[in-house]
Amino acid sequence: MSAKNRDEKGRWRNKTVAFRVSPEEDAEIEAAVRLSGLTKQDYITRRLTNHDVVVQGNPRVYKALRNELAAVLEELRRIENGGTISDQLADIIRLITLTLEGMKKEK
Repeated sequence: MSAKNRDEKGRWRNKTVAFRVSPEEDAEIEAAVRLSGLTKQDYITRRLTNHDVVVQGNPRVYKALRNELAAVLEELRRIENGGTISDQLADIIRLITLTLEGMKKEK
């Protein structure tokens, strides 16, 4: 076992876990990962093991927030003429709100 195959806590990670998701679920997971600032592996591992996902504000997170907010604004403009928002858009808005609230508490 070489040191390069251990994580930052010295754990030997040699098991692979894989599962299938729909394109919509994938988009939701990808957005959550981008907004968390974590790697996908760390994000999913923390969520599945009931550990808190603590967002650390950094340039990558701010860029992800800006991009997600731009996409939300575009979608809201599209449905402005009497449409309703999708569940996926509502989830993204909730996630952005939680991220921003957490970053506000951090200061």
